[in-house]
Amino acid sequence: MATKVFVDGAAGTTGLEIVARLEAHPHFEPVVLGETLRKDVNARREALNGTPFAVLCLPDDAAREAVALVDPASKTRIVDASSAHRVVDGWTYGFPETTGHEAIASANRVSNPGCYPTGFLGLVAPLVRAGLLPADWPFTCNAVSGYSGGGKALIERFDAEPDIAFRAYGLSLNHKHLPEMQQHAGLKHGVLFAPSVVPAFRGMIVEVPLHLGAMATDPNADALRDALDAFYQSSDVVRVMPDADPGELLLHRSKAPWDGMEIYVFGNEGGGNARLVAVLDNLGKGASGAAIQNLNLMAGFPETSSLRLRQS
Repeated sequence: MATKVFVDGAAGTTGLEIVARLEAHPHFEPVVLGETLRKDVNARREALNGTPFAVLCLPDDAAREAVALVDPASKTRIVDASSAHRVVDGWTYGFPETTGHEAIASANRVSNPGCYPTGFLGLVAPLVRAGLLPADWPFTCNAVSGYSGGGKALIERFDAEPDIAFRAYGLSLNHKHLPEMQQHAGLKHGVLFAPSVVPAFRGMIVEVPLHLGAMATDPNADALRDALDAFYQSSDVVRVMPDADPGELLLHRSKAPWDGMEIYVFGNEGGGNARLVAVLDNLGKGASGAAIQNLNLMAGFPETSSLRLRQS
């Protein structure tokens, strides 16, 4: 018999993709409330307490309210796709590759990483832990995403204003992803983060430029790549790309859903500078795919069940 998963907020962009992956899953069955009940508190409370697993695809405040609806005696295990619990005690950060698969598997409360932090942490956290990058370095992160990451409001804006070619935001230097980027990479300083959006529905490129020559650790691009390759060697989800210049990295408007992540390390001649780059789907490994990966681990199913890991 299939294991039921209640998706609270299934009408949203992330929720729809989670439901699609659950419907194709050999062991899970999604539970979705109809239009007349999806905002009914009693119906939601019953679903939250009556299923083995629940995924919250809600705004932050609504996610906190949903957690409060769960009876303390309930055995329901939760994956929260919002940013409400990513740096909250009692919640396990749902990035198996850096947090640890065993930690996810044994957790009752898992907070899905943000899409941008997935790329940043995938690049930086292993290298800081290895001592190749200093934890007190003033890291910067430049990133571009498809507009689906902004939810229905931003999707509607891009549809209504087709002349938008590039949208830079976070210009106040304050972004909700910053606390998790700093905490889960083990950094002394906050990250200088420059996010942007382009007129593609999905896809994301996250870059961390590094002035290696100014670091006391004196790393080089090859050492960084080798360390990342060793760290992700056993991963079926994250792939470190070989030392070859692809010429360019592209986001395509016709990109199909994808739940993997590719990591690149580029270095200049002489080794003084490097660019760490992660390519992922903001709705895949950056959201819905990560939720399914975490659910698989929590339920004891194969980690990649129902994940879309072949690019097209």
